[in-house]
Amino acid sequence: MADALLIVTEWKEFRSPDFDSMKQKLNSPVVFDGRNLFEPVEMKRLGFAYFGIGR
Repeated sequence: MADALLIVTEWKEFRSPDFDSMKQKLNSPVVFDGRNLFEPVEMKRLGFAYFGIGR
């Protein structure tokens, strides 16, 4: 388990993750996105606390 997910790369693997699985593996569904790969509104709809760095 992890406390949060920090995205710092634009690798293809991170562009279309399994959000349900990701949510289950996090103690709290928190994502810090340094590459702004995802849309904040969509992440909120999926139940994540989402922080796009530099938006």
